[in-house]
This record gives sequence, C-alpha cells and structure tokens, in this order.
Amino acid sequence: MKVLCVLNDPPYGTERSYNGLRLAGNILRKDPSVELAVFLLGDAVFCAKAGQQTPDGYYNVERMLKPIVRSGKVLLCGTCMNARGLGDDEILDGCTRSTLDELTELTLAAEKVLVF
Repeated sequence: MKVLCVLNDPPYGTERSYNGLRLAGNILRKDPSVELAVFLLGDAVFCAKAGQQTPDGYYNVERMLKPIVRSGKVLLCGTCMNARGLGDDEILDGCTRSTLDELTELTLAAEKVLVF
C-alpha cells in the first residue's frame, strides 16, 4: 500500500506535525511493507532541520524523522525551503528537496493521503 503523509505545521508550537510523524512512524512499525512518503510543506520544512536540540523530556522531531528516512521517503518543498532560507546543507541526511510536481505525482499514486 502507498501512503502519503503531508505535514504543514512547524515542528514546535503546535502538535500537528508531531502527531503526523507519530502516526507515520507507527504505520511503518505495524506494516513495514507500506510505501510511505512524508512531504513537508510550509513551516513543516523545519521538521527536517539537522541539529535540533530540545530540552530533556521534550519530543524531538529530527529524531522522529530518522526511522522514517530509513524505511520511507521524506521530501521537502523546495519553494518553502527557499522562502524560509533553509538550505540543502541544513537538512537531515536522507531528506530530499522536492517540488509541487513530485507532490502531485505522489498524491495521484497514493492509496491513502493523510494531511496534518
């Protein structure tokens, strides 16, 4: 099954991206055969910022992304990255700059699309 998870919110300040990543990670744990893609739009591109340091006891979305990168795809909107001054060299290894065209292709191919 092909699943696309689209995140829109920043990594911190709201819990929407956090909950989307929780669900994405759990999908991969429950069914490793799922072809999962996570697409980060808007402020969600900061979820893939490398080097996040959060207080002890607080969730860290960079750490949450690592198992998803190993088993699925994590793509970032290039236009959103540019608008926020986020460079390719600042994102987590395994995450990829992408385009609206690729998001469109993933959406059309997905059996389930989850939006947070």
